[in-house]
Amino acid sequence: MKRSTALLLSAAVALTLAAPVRAADPELIVFDWSSFTDDAFVKDYVAKHGQGPTFTVFGDDDEAFQKVSSGFKVDLVHPCSQMVGKYRDAGLIEPWDVSRIPEFANISPKFLNSATVRDDTGVWYIPTDYAFTAVAYNADQITPEDVASLNVFIDPKFAGRVSLPDNTDDVWSLALLATGVTDWTTTTDEQFQAAAAWLRQAHANVRAYWTDPSELAQLMASGEVLVAWSWNDVIPILRADGFNAGFQRQAKEGAASFFCGFVNMKDAPGSEDKAYDFVNAWLAHGTARVVLETVGYAHANDAAMAGITLEDLKAGEVDPISTTVLAQTPIEGALRARMLEEFELIKSGF
Repeated sequence: MKRSTALLLSAAVALTLAAPVRAADPELIVFDWSSFTDDAFVKDYVAKHGQGPTFTVFGDDDEAFQKVSSGFKVDLVHPCSQMVGKYRDAGLIEPWDVSRIPEFANISPKFLNSATVRDDTGVWYIPTDYAFTAVAYNADQITPEDVASLNVFIDPKFAGRVSLPDNTDDVWSLALLATGVTDWTTTTDEQFQAAAAWLRQAHANVRAYWTDPSELAQLMASGEVLVAWSWNDVIPILRADGFNAGFQRQAKEGAASFFCGFVNMKDAPGSEDKAYDFVNAWLAHGTARVVLETVGYAHANDAAMAGITLEDLKAGEVDPISTTVLAQTPIEGALRARMLEEFELIKSGF
């Protein structure tokens, strides 16, 4: 990326984080990913209160955590599951009263099967959405054979035409998969070192680390980037503009999956009742199609997903796949801290 472009993007992100994306209901402030700030995700909330909540956005999970742990006051945050332990350990969140969330019973059990998410002290996290991290590519210039393996990211042929997420969890899911690890909760020191070495090779090919799906979509649409490790979000953005975007979720080494949801901030400034209204609106059955059509994600509510056809899931690139899937589930805090530190070193050229 040109230095001027990087500076402009940094300035834009800084301005975005300095103020709400849209000041609406002042009694509920939601700290969220930029892809999820449309009121369409919470139609029932808007219908009840006459307006959507006030959204402010973050670019990655670590940035969000650092901001709220430094005193930034919001009511709800939308982290992915591997961050929940950090919020709990820091004393930033409180359990949800699931008796006030009727659709909680329909959340897929696989997202609740963690003591970090739910234990005998309560339910600390409401899963809402899930998708894949896989290989997005320019299908006009890249062949399916090129992306049959995750080693496309270290192929000298694509030097300077690669983009990776500026996100600890996603880059490590890639590096671990590429080096043969399919369950990151049991990562050994030897496996960690092998993945770090692979990631250093990939870093040499990187043109830009992306922080936002719209940013990556621009990099790919401009032709600067031909192949990227990407969330589902980027694909509908590109295809809506007529760009021939491929999404390889069945590379021989596999793909990653992740799920995200909401934590209830302790000592939040807004209305607790409205926090529950917001989550209930997110879990409403009609939201499943909005999530699929807007960002290409699936909904954590199994009953809501029952109304989505397999054909529609395939169109959104969230239908079941037969290859290996590394699930980005909660991991031990020390391991994730090590991943974060090593990734910062790699990005710095060390």
